[in-house]
Amino acid sequence: MTECRARVVIVGGGFGGLAAAQALRKAPVDVTIIDQRNHHLFQPLLYQVATAALSPADIAAPIRAIVKHNRNTQVVLDRVVGVDAGARQVQLESGQTIDYDWLILATGARHSYFGRDEWAAHAPGLKTLDDATATRRKVLLTLERAESEQDPDRRQALLTFVVVGGGPTGVEMAGAIAELARQSVSKDFRSITPHCSRVVLIEAGERLLPSFPPALSQKARRAIEELGVEVVLGQTVGDIAADGVSVGNRFIPAYTAVWAAGVQASQAAQWLRAECDRAGRVLVGSDLKLANDDRIFAIGDTASCPGADGRALPGIAPVAKQQGRHAARTILRALRSEPAEPFRYHDYGNLATIGRRRAVIDFGRMTLSGFPAWLVWSAAHIFFLVGFRSRLIVGASWLWNYLTFERGARLITGDAPTSA
Repeated sequence: MTECRARVVIVGGGFGGLAAAQALRKAPVDVTIIDQRNHHLFQPLLYQVATAALSPADIAAPIRAIVKHNRNTQVVLDRVVGVDAGARQVQLESGQTIDYDWLILATGARHSYFGRDEWAAHAPGLKTLDDATATRRKVLLTLERAESEQDPDRRQALLTFVVVGGGPTGVEMAGAIAELARQSVSKDFRSITPHCSRVVLIEAGERLLPSFPPALSQKARRAIEELGVEVVLGQTVGDIAADGVSVGNRFIPAYTAVWAAGVQASQAAQWLRAECDRAGRVLVGSDLKLANDDRIFAIGDTASCPGADGRALPGIAPVAKQQGRHAARTILRALRSEPAEPFRYHDYGNLATIGRRRAVIDFGRMTLSGFPAWLVWSAAHIFFLVGFRSRLIVGASWLWNYLTFERGARLITGDAPTSA
């Protein structure tokens, strides 16, 4: 008689979803991973693709290749449009349904423009490879056009880059654009000098990196200003148009803007008709389960899970990975008729880099900044990349860039429009 194995469906092939799948690879269950894209993406380095430091393939890997040795795992390339919790079915865009005994929702997050979705056309965010390559194309095109532009005002607008949001992504993006426009690219152009470009970083709060200690925030500000970035604090964006950004009572002419100010959870809460927070994240308990359904887990950016201090845990990769492994362990304990244990997040530090040799790290009781922090940041990111090939290529690319300031992925793909 054939053994009936429990069916575990994981929606999302990001950090949390893959961590759960890997933790279940030897378990007596059948695992199905559903994702609308065929690759796992190392999102913390997306900004380096957007600024031509790395190629897309350096930070992404096919999901099937990652789980190819997991004999109990299959991958479905499709988009989830709903969940029937009563029937325990996941509904797909293709019209198919997939049955589950346990469901792990790791659907990630998308951009939030705080009700001004029309800004997306002029200030894209960084969540996917398409976002990163589109931003890279726009940045490089503006530099090309500035090289031959005769009108001084238009030329300055082409060489002005605005980044909205002073969190880690915004700080890293602003620093990378400053290095690209002022040092890497200017060597190859005849009209663009290192002092032609202007990079503006806008943060509505009173300091950069608000999740870091104030002392590190100050160090980060000094470091990014040394790169030539203009920091605007305590002012909100009023409007974003094709030709510039309104902030406070002034207008900054700029043809390139990048959004790094807010995120919104996926539609998982709507699928489940579940209670959610202001960002749309599903409210879960300490076991990562829904309050009214102990067969459904929400993890990573999908979930609003309280930490030790009572506040919701941040939407970062270490949280998602630990939650994915915990959800898998909870399923295994349930199969052995053992009680679930509460999730406890182990915080190993908060990291952000500012340019090619500066970073800040918060280890809790100890902080680190400057070049030593950058070395730790680099080692940590290389370590967490999927696959030996990616680690080797990224490490070599960073070393080459550090020694030469060269950006090896400065390719403009697609048809270039005739005007900015």
